[in-house]
Amino acid sequence: MKIIDEAVPNAALSATEMATVFRRVLTSAATGLCCESWSINHQELPLATKSSWSVRKYTLCGGRQQGVDVIEVDNGQMRFIVIPSRGMSVLKVESGDVRLGWDSPVKEVVHPLFINLQSRGGLGWLEGFNECLVRCGLEWAGHPGRDTFRNNVGDEVEMDLTLHGKIGNLPASEVEVHIEAGPPPRIHVRGRVDERMFHGPQLELWTDISTEIGSNSFRVDDQVTNHGARDQEFQIIYHANFGPPLLEAGARFVGAVKQVTPFNAHAARDVNAYDKFAGPQEGFVEQVYCLQPLADQEGQTMIMLQNARADRAVSLAFPVDQLPYVTLWKNLASEAEGYVTGLEPGTGFPATRRLERLAGRVPKLGPQASRRFTLEVAIYADQASVAEADRRIQRIQGEARAETTST
Repeated sequence: MKIIDEAVPNAALSATEMATVFRRVLTSAATGLCCESWSINHQELPLATKSSWSVRKYTLCGGRQQGVDVIEVDNGQMRFIVIPSRGMSVLKVESGDVRLGWDSPVKEVVHPLFINLQSRGGLGWLEGFNECLVRCGLEWAGHPGRDTFRNNVGDEVEMDLTLHGKIGNLPASEVEVHIEAGPPPRIHVRGRVDERMFHGPQLELWTDISTEIGSNSFRVDDQVTNHGARDQEFQIIYHANFGPPLLEAGARFVGAVKQVTPFNAHAARDVNAYDKFAGPQEGFVEQVYCLQPLADQEGQTMIMLQNARADRAVSLAFPVDQLPYVTLWKNLASEAEGYVTGLEPGTGFPATRRLERLAGRVPKLGPQASRRFTLEVAIYADQASVAEADRRIQRIQGEARAETTST
């Protein structure tokens, strides 16, 4: 097995890689490289930081998680786990007594080989759903339904769309770790996931999940490219999921919002309390709210989930021109059924693609064209930092009032 390591001085790097002092390829479909286990830490690669940090790659065993690759990043303040085998999703994040993630009934990190997306009327995606952050997309991203496409002989025919698309259940073809010297030093986990077929979409996702050593945040930088010879529709929703300790009775959603639309009549009954959370409820039927966020002068917005005491929180910050819509998913079921809420920036809402197209929310990529998406996720662990994040959101909101519309 050939393993590629690069630890080179800055002078030897190109202009775009000037800050990179270490690079390790862990998986490469192109070269047949597969590194089952690997690690590096602050003792092996000294950097200009006092934080103890590490990166570890290993493979899970047993049950339906047999053969799943995971990469664990510890930046000295925060630890998170990336799953290359599941579309480069983020399984969970931990910092002190704050955990980002949730307690899904799905307990294993299920390998895509054991997922049948067509099962239960197109809800098979849920058989592996337990991540903190998972992408929905890329050819489609919403609920199951029927839509049309042109087949290999040019006829318009129908197809079944399954829940939330395929990208979250596709293994990465290329995976590597980059470490920047800084200052400040930064750890990057990069991966490429392909959603391609003959006579179909030729979409590519390159993701860079990175964190500054010693920080309480991580950043997702994605690029989606159409490698086909004609325009291609695409969709992406960042399904960020949080349970206890942040989610609890009295927890709140805070966001700079100009419009709130309940997804259906069931959600409409509680639309005036869309931003408030109750404790776990046996038999709760999920509620979904479609939000249109406001942006600051730089085009950025931020949304946040804070606990009841407002001394713990998580925020998601992103450019509104990249991700102009936010879905708030409330699944306040019993803990055994999965007590969780989702804060979900996206190119659209999670209605089936046919309806999203009618609403003008299905973008297209031209041949060889790309779109970039950036998402910054931060943890707050005291009242002062939560209050400051709240003030930032309120500054974006300004004097505007959120308008509530019907379904």
